[in-house]
Amino acid sequence: MRRMPVLAFCSLLLVACSGEGNGGPRPGAGAALVTTAEVATAPWIDRLEAVGTARASESIAITSKLAERVERVRFESGQRVEAGQVLVELDVGGDVADLDAARTAYREAQRQYERQRQLAEQRLIPTSQLDAQRATRDAAQARVQQALARVADRAIIAPFAGVLGLREVSPGQLLQPGTAITTLDALDTMQVDFAVPEVHLARLAEGLAVEARSDAWSGQVFRGRLISIDSRVDVATRSVAVRAAVENPEGRLLPGMLLTLKVFEQERLALVVPEIAVLQIGTQSYVYRVDAERRAELVPVRLGSRELGRVEVVEGLTAGDRIVIDGTVKLRPGLAIRESETAPSAGSAPTPAAGD
Repeated sequence: MRRMPVLAFCSLLLVACSGEGNGGPRPGAGAALVTTAEVATAPWIDRLEAVGTARASESIAITSKLAERVERVRFESGQRVEAGQVLVELDVGGDVADLDAARTAYREAQRQYERQRQLAEQRLIPTSQLDAQRATRDAAQARVQQALARVADRAIIAPFAGVLGLREVSPGQLLQPGTAITTLDALDTMQVDFAVPEVHLARLAEGLAVEARSDAWSGQVFRGRLISIDSRVDVATRSVAVRAAVENPEGRLLPGMLLTLKVFEQERLALVVPEIAVLQIGTQSYVYRVDAERRAELVPVRLGSRELGRVEVVEGLTAGDRIVIDGTVKLRPGLAIRESETAPSAGSAPTPAAGD
């Protein structure tokens, strides 16, 4: 009998602690505390990533087209040269004498032609004689041009501005036609060739922005533009060859370097959510949407491109939906939701960290 008051007191204490003595559960006592945001469209730029090989915009091997001895070398390895700059002088031999003789013969032929022209105007000689002298003069002029060309061939010049490679000749060396003297590359703008799968062909266009990176220059970005798209698709790889022009003002990129590239497509609007809001279960992606009763609704979504902590939602959500972006690990379908914070919009870009 003495135990009854003690049991009754314990029962009343439990009721008081559980809140039943105050008229039922406290509001929000079973709700999960989460952060939500409204889904909205945001500017979005798709990126294509590829690997390509750098090549100079202009590149040649400097050679001789004559069999002749090197008289003078007027460049050093790695030197930057301008268009028309003389690189190597070859022994002119008797070409200068031949040029002088040709010029003398031309001047004499020209004087004879002038005399006969005056005589022909006075009808003292037939017109056919004047025509013959004109042909003699023209032939002498052609021989002068030939002699000039032979002398010019003795000076090997740079056809365009660029950077020379290693010097392969020395004064006194006998060159043969095709002998390598050095290389010349225009490095201010580099061309990068790479392949893109044919499924992305409709997304490519000349003028799209490009960023290139090299392991040799970690952290440096080389910017440029897409300049050409091949007119054929490779039947073996089902890819199309693409060429970009990348600025290289400091000459850090060299022909043959392996570069990683990003091609930035035209800006468009897309439904974008923070990547943290997406749950991956097997091969299916989900987000928690807040329904009209403020409960968690697990919604399957199809995702598109990703970038900087954000992901594009292609299917499953519409603009204006409210989703849970932080605290998803606490949720299960149907659980009541209590918001601790409301983000501006699900598509807002994250704030970059210092130094990014």
